Amino acid sequence: MQKKSTKPPKVPVHGPKHSNQVRIIGGDWKRTPLPVLEALGLRPTPDRVRETVFNWISHLRNANWAQARVLDLFAGSGALGFEAASRGAANVLMADTNTAVIRQLDTIKTKLNAANVTLQRADALVLAQSLASRGQQFDLIFLDPPYQQDFLARALPLCTKLLAPGALVYAESGLPLTFADGEAPEWMAGWEVMRADKAGMVYYHLLQYNG
Repeated sequence: MQKKSTKPPKVPVHGPKHSNQVRIIGGDWKRTPLPVLEALGLRPTPDRVRETVFNWISHLRNANWAQARVLDLFAGSGALGFEAASRGAANVLMADTNTAVIRQLDTIKTKLNAANVTLQRADALVLAQSLASRGQQFDLIFLDPPYQQDFLARALPLCTKLLAPGALVYAESGLPLTFADGEAPEWMAGWEVMRADKAGMVYYHLLQYNG
């Protein structure tokens, strides 16, 4: 009898190839290009994936963005955070550890006059714990970390203490968050996959916590 391999499946390091800019899909800044720095692990969510994801979110939120408090823990290109801000989110906190990334996001924020956007250079996991200790809550959290460093497995459990009632979490990964037999990793305990799809090497999910 052949033994099953215990090695985890390989995850793409950088994800799909992309151009050096993406664009905002909808809202006040629709069609605005966002430049993308060439940095290790930085993979902007493709335009058509973002369009699908924001359609999901708008449907589940009844297109109500005006009161939305948004946290983008791995901001990167800013595509997700600025998209939410463009659609009228009340406030968007975008974080990244890369100084050059934060500098570029600040340039974009200034250009857009995005008063509803706050930028913070910070480690995502440390920031999540800090925000939770201060009792801050969010209606929408974006998790689009580098694929091969187990950030998602560490960040998602921390998000449970940051969720407002009915909050949604968008998670992007190099592998599906549920297995073919319907099982899921231990760190997915309590999470319901509301929507999920795949584009190329990108698996994207909209989650809600019911733990």
